[in-house]
Amino acid sequence: MALATLTTKGQVTIPKYVRESLKLHTGDKIEITVTENGEAVIRPVSKKVDDLFGKLDSANRKTVSIEDMNAAIQAKAQQKA
Repeated sequence: MALATLTTKGQVTIPKYVRESLKLHTGDKIEITVTENGEAVIRPVSKKVDDLFGKLDSANRKTVSIEDMNAAIQAKAQQKA
């Protein structure tokens, strides 16, 4: 469990352990939701697609055709049915 202190300005520093666990970095957005039980849940806001552009690019990556992708999706859907 990590503890934090509320300042007179209503600010809280998220402990390092929590930031590392949530993979938060300076400038990242978080969402705070208050539950019916009066508990606060902190979640990182998902990244935009533009922020992820190029992350999956790899010189060693094998290209896959649309037909192969569709076949894989269909096979997976049939497994779940």
